Amino acid sequence: MEVNFDSIRSYRDEEVPAILRKLTEEKQFMNVLATVFPLLPKEALKQRLLSFRSVSDFQKGLDYPFLKGLEETKTKGVKLLGTENIEASKSYVYVSNHRDIILDSAFFCIKFIEHGMDTVEIAIGDNLLVFPWIEDLVRVNKSFIVRRGLSSREILESSQQLSAYIADTVMQRKQSVWIAQREGRAKDSNDRTQESLLKMLSMYGEGSFIENLIDLNIAPLSISYEYDPCDYLKAKEFQQKRDLPDFKKSPQDDLLNMQVGVMGYKGRVNYNITKGIKHELEEISAQQLPKREETARVAELIDRRIHAGYILYPNNKIAYDLLTQEERFSKEYSTLDRLDFEKYLCLQIEKIDLKDKDETFLRRKLLEMYANPLINYLKATK
Repeated sequence: MEVNFDSIRSYRDEEVPAILRKLTEEKQFMNVLATVFPLLPKEALKQRLLSFRSVSDFQKGLDYPFLKGLEETKTKGVKLLGTENIEASKSYVYVSNHRDIILDSAFFCIKFIEHGMDTVEIAIGDNLLVFPWIEDLVRVNKSFIVRRGLSSREILESSQQLSAYIADTVMQRKQSVWIAQREGRAKDSNDRTQESLLKMLSMYGEGSFIENLIDLNIAPLSISYEYDPCDYLKAKEFQQKRDLPDFKKSPQDDLLNMQVGVMGYKGRVNYNITKGIKHELEEISAQQLPKREETARVAELIDRRIHAGYILYPNNKIAYDLLTQEERFSKEYSTLDRLDFEKYLCLQIEKIDLKDKDETFLRRKLLEMYANPLINYLKATK
């Protein structure tokens, strides 16, 4: 049965000029663009947008210079590792841990451009589309929409549509896909693959759960930031949820997280593409496990690959020692490194604007964010 993807799919090259003309008429979007490119007059920005004739033109002509500027000013460098584990002629589903709302997939794409490879299609939740023009902007940027907040029946229909779209993108259109391993970011950096994601990915075909996953060519992807500029916002949210169990972020909270994530300092950033998991999936399938256990095994497999692929920084080791009150990694960082990181924690806690600020709790949450990648790395590589 043919599935209609028009409500969620990314825009095609022939649609780009009309969409960009529509965006140039959005006052709020043009104001944002003027902030991003302050040296260019608005009329020059408008003419640049109208000059693009394809998605590639748009990404290379607008996205790339902006993101390259962020790399130069807000990081100590962004590296793409593990390209030897993929073939440029093949398309993959990159199942990734998730730290930053925008930059996880954006930096990944600019590294592909620099390696002479086609950029990936990106899964994005509709909860982030807080203004109508944002949907046009992301869809012209090779993003497809994941619908959130649906009823049980709607979830099933949406999942079937999404699964069919991803399969069509990878297997028919030969475009790779980036998708986070879970809905939303892991606020404590304890990255775990949601089994519901795997069930969704496998819905599209006539084969078994494992057979359908194998055909999607899944390559787990590890993302490692030295600093997470949103760490204090994540810690704040932990306290808000502790004190108010029904607390939910507002669209304004999401906008703030996007802004801080993009414009905050990130230190070193590394992407590590791990080897495909076809062989391991075949081994799991051969065991003929009950469906629930089979799904759990696949999730654990992807988690191990992501955890073993982390690039670790002194911050992770200092946080581990401070959290556990041990000196396990003390020979791998200097006293100055430790003092600098403790000062950093204090400065981040100072940014948190809560009436009844629990600094002990907040500090622990910040330490967990930086220690958990190391904790999971140790388990995955022992």
